[in-house]
Amino acid sequence: MAKDTAVVKTKEKSSKPGFFKRITRFFKDLRSELGKVVWPSKKQTYNNTIVVIVFIVIAGLFVWGLDSLFVSILNLILQKAA
Repeated sequence: MAKDTAVVKTKEKSSKPGFFKRITRFFKDLRSELGKVVWPSKKQTYNNTIVVIVFIVIAGLFVWGLDSLFVSILNLILQKAA
């Protein structure tokens, strides 16, 4: 008999709140966490954007250079083979 009571009590404790209560809790937590975010200033955003663009241009030039080098090597190999 004691086991039956223990099983019923554990089932009652493990019941989840309703769907809408969970959704409401999620959005409250979300709002709380967004309040903790340190947003960058306009100047920081501008500087980070410039750094990203410069890095993309440098990486693009590097890939273009390697591609040109490999095409030149391939052309030399194909000319020797013909």
